[in-house]
Amino acid sequence: QVRLVESGGGLVQAGGSLTLSCAASGSGFRLYTMAWHRQAPGNQREWVATITSAGSTNYADSVKGRFTISRDNAKNTVYLQMNSLKPEDTAVYYCKTRWYSTDYWGQGTQVTVPS
Repeated sequence: QVRLVESGGGLVQAGGSLTLSCAASGSGFRLYTMAWHRQAPGNQREWVATITSAGSTNYADSVKGRFTISRDNAKNTVYLQMNSLKPEDTAVYYCKTRWYSTDYWGQGTQVTVPS
């Protein structure tokens, strides 16, 4: 069982920055591939970024160059640094991992960028 708890969401003006955190339970965190997803109202949940256990990263085209995913294995935490935020980044952001063929999701944290 893996528990994920996101934090750091809020309201930020366009062009601003925000950093999300996701704290994970379990001693196996350093082995987890971690991902951020988001879901805007009326839209399907979409993948945002991934970081592997080795630290390799990958990003959706819509956030590439603006968002940075990172991890601190000592703190069992993954981060999403979001810069140059746009109104279209408004969504609930979720972190996710897969462990032994089971997907685990956090409860989500709201990010709002007013237009």
